[in-house]
Amino acid sequence: MTKGVQVEKNETGGDAVVSCLKQLGVTKMFGVPGESFLPILNAIYGEPEMTFISNRHEGGASFMAEGYAKASNQPGVVLATRGVGASNLSIGVHTAMQDSTPLIVLLGQVHSSFLGREGFQEVDLEKYFNPISKWACEVRDAKRIPEIIYRAYKKAVSGRPGPVVLSFPEDVLRDVSEVPKLPCVEREKFTPCHDKLKQIEQYLKQANQPVVIAGGGIKHSQTEQRLEAFVERFDLPIVSAFRRHDVMNHEHPNFVGHLGLGNPKHIQDTIKKADTIIAIGTRLSEITTQSYSLISDEQTLIHIDISEESMAKGYVPKVSLQADAGAALDELLVMSFEPTWSEWRKERRQTYEVSAYQPVQSSDPINRHIIELLQDVLPEDAILTNDAGNFAGWLHQYYQFKRPNTYVGPTSGAMGYGVPAAIGAKVANPDRTVVALAGDGGFMMTMQEVETAVRNDIPIISIVFNNQMYGTIRMHQEKHYPKRVVGTDLGHVHFANLAESMGALGFQVQDISNFEHALSKALDQKRPTVIEVLTDPEQISVTSTIEDLRQS
Repeated sequence: MTKGVQVEKNETGGDAVVSCLKQLGVTKMFGVPGESFLPILNAIYGEPEMTFISNRHEGGASFMAEGYAKASNQPGVVLATRGVGASNLSIGVHTAMQDSTPLIVLLGQVHSSFLGREGFQEVDLEKYFNPISKWACEVRDAKRIPEIIYRAYKKAVSGRPGPVVLSFPEDVLRDVSEVPKLPCVEREKFTPCHDKLKQIEQYLKQANQPVVIAGGGIKHSQTEQRLEAFVERFDLPIVSAFRRHDVMNHEHPNFVGHLGLGNPKHIQDTIKKADTIIAIGTRLSEITTQSYSLISDEQTLIHIDISEESMAKGYVPKVSLQADAGAALDELLVMSFEPTWSEWRKERRQTYEVSAYQPVQSSDPINRHIIELLQDVLPEDAILTNDAGNFAGWLHQYYQFKRPNTYVGPTSGAMGYGVPAAIGAKVANPDRTVVALAGDGGFMMTMQEVETAVRNDIPIISIVFNNQMYGTIRMHQEKHYPKRVVGTDLGHVHFANLAESMGALGFQVQDISNFEHALSKALDQKRPTVIEVLTDPEQISVTSTIEDLRQS
């Protein structure tokens, strides 16, 4: 973690980049140093308020910045060099795009006179990133840096948030640049159309079994309390969209489940049996809708989202309302009718509680016991992140999120996400406990960032469920091609020892009592910690064993 000290300097393009970001409130940056953007690094050195966290891999840096953005509700900033560094970090850009996360990517580029000549590490970065970002721009004039930085920041946070990518030829960063005082960026809020609000009210008055699906737009607008007031006022059952668990307190009597991978059937039934669906701040993605199978033309779909492009992609709503989630909820709260569906809401809550609050049995896999212990031991404001993999099913089905901003997960399903995202979340919230859950496959993709956490004294807790396989792919493999195993078995790695070699605490456990001891040590010592959990490879998911899949 490099903190700047004040030095005298001439204003260059690199200085302009850092000065503009500072004016816009940026204090943390992540990345891997590169010679193509040395003027930016030099400018960071001269800014005491700026912190640059140097990573072991650009993919880890981009996940870290994305996790920081989710946990802080401010844009994450990540830096990398030219084509090689840029391509490495592209996975984080894709994740930010699918997850609607504000991210500002700053890339070095070859010298302007080398562009188009297949210069060393040259890639056309605008073309490369345009399909997976909100905006990609190469800055060819140092004098335009303030204008473009301001525009990039505004694009990242406005409407449906997302990543923007700026590349800078190295000579542009050395050119002289002046920096004017920039205005504050105010996030635009689309206010609801009153005619459409009247339509929504009429449809709800006719409903018998309505349900709310709430997504990331609630988190982005920080309007969880208004969402709770809305569902309470009209006694509406509510489900969270895929990996948006913390939009609603799971112990609230109106919460009835999470729409994700491997859902219990009763949660899918809540959507299928509803006659009216109010989707707020969600794009109704493939996973949320179970491959677009949950919602039918016979149902009344009311879709509210800040992005017009997010609506009518998979379904044609009866009412589509482009609006900020908070502004829409303010208006919906003043509707003047009384609900008639309380029994429906109670029924759906009861079905949720049957599966979510199942008592732990001694015969349950260790994964289930671990989730129960985390629930009992972690503070309610602890932040949990997860990597991609079947291990996350236990977290998603059994952990009860009770407060806003306590979950950071990749809706893109990117492996390698959990650990760096947890580090980013901890940087954003240094006083809160942050725990990352990962499988052995995903963990090893970015485990080098444990050293980043050690070097920068960022005490996250990483729980690695080690079954020595790419478990999710093995599950699909056994389901479609039983016993024909190719490529999904992995070798033995002692992750606890590797963690200790990087300066972290390391524990290897295979029963819940040892896990409890390791977790207690991690919480007490407040050091980066890896707890490796040896799990049964036969227990491939929450509901199935490998033999179950082969027999199905």
